[in-house]
Amino acid sequence: MPRTEFKQLLDAGVHFGHLKRKWNPNMAPYIFMEKNGIHIIDLQKTIVKIDEAAAALKSIAKSGRKVLFVATKKQAKTIVSERIKETNMPYITERWSGGTLTNFPTIRKAVKKMTSIDKMMKDTSWDNLSKREKLQITRQRAKLDKVLGSIADLTRLPAALFVVDVMKEKIAVREAQRLGIPVFAMVDTNSNPEGIDFVIPANDDASQSIDLIIDVMAEAIKEGLSERKAEREKEGGDDKPAKQKRGSRKAAAKEKEAEPVKEEAKKAEPAKEEAPKAEPVKEEAKEAPAADEKKDEEADK
Repeated sequence: MPRTEFKQLLDAGVHFGHLKRKWNPNMAPYIFMEKNGIHIIDLQKTIVKIDEAAAALKSIAKSGRKVLFVATKKQAKTIVSERIKETNMPYITERWSGGTLTNFPTIRKAVKKMTSIDKMMKDTSWDNLSKREKLQITRQRAKLDKVLGSIADLTRLPAALFVVDVMKEKIAVREAQRLGIPVFAMVDTNSNPEGIDFVIPANDDASQSIDLIIDVMAEAIKEGLSERKAEREKEGGDDKPAKQKRGSRKAAAKEKEAEPVKEEAKKAEPAKEEAPKAEPVKEEAKEAPAADEKKDEEADK
């Protein structure tokens, strides 16, 4: 069953493209018709492409990898930050810093610097700084947080890149292509779909259109994460009976080892019981000297 319906896409204005004079010929397979000088996107193809992209994102999330969302245009900033924050995926809604992917180690250094500033603020040495130094450090922290705050948890390169506008985010797309990272993108009629791994032909200017598609992608990621969590819990449950079996096997082995020791202990017990029988011999030995004394007394008489 498709994740979106034709009427939903129609109501959100996903089918509206750009003016005919601004079109890119490579988008011809996804254009349904032209009306009043504006290209209309084929929504049947959009439904299929949305399902393909959602399935791919779900599998990535299920495998435990990250998807980086990029949307720096005004209409998409708040939508992406609100929807994607719920999925714990990294996102960039401010200016794309050149080299975010291709020069990733340097970006990680900047993130570490931001965390070190946070530690400094909590430390007692922060109180010893002058007012001017504190102001400079807080400004630096705010600047880093604005650009890199949403990707602070990204410890390695993302498994995929989701872009809202290919034309505006062309630097991000080029970096991903250079590193072989798959690109998911909302592509309008004025953009070039070549080099995009998962093309979603849609209106990338209307906030309702962006909201609908981002919402579908976020739900797919949530499904993948929940399935991953369920599998982990299941694996944890399967491990407990195995551990119990191992414990019972070890107990049985210990009992087998203890059996010969118990048998030897049983054999040793009769020997201890036989030891008191030696006492009558001592009594006989005492009676023998007494009889000799009586004989000597009779001889003297």
